[in-house]
Amino acid sequence: MSRTNFTESDEGKRVVNADGDTVGMVSGVKSGTAYIDPEPGITDKIRSKLGWDNVDQDDYPLDDSRVETITDDEIRLERGL
Repeated sequence: MSRTNFTESDEGKRVVNADGDTVGMVSGVKSGTAYIDPEPGITDKIRSKLGWDNVDQDDYPLDDSRVETITDDEIRLERGL
């Protein structure tokens, strides 16, 4: 089953475009908004997997209206983004 609302369990997930290309990683979720790190390093990935929010000024908020689906492994964006 898939969903389109963000929760803290989405931290560390890959964000992919409609073609399946990875465009970043969810670095954190604040007040229902997911933030994407377009160039995550290994430290960022570990922090997110441990549930340690790692949102910084270089991360971008993701509008949930642009998300096609959220699965256990990834967040897939709608075509045309």
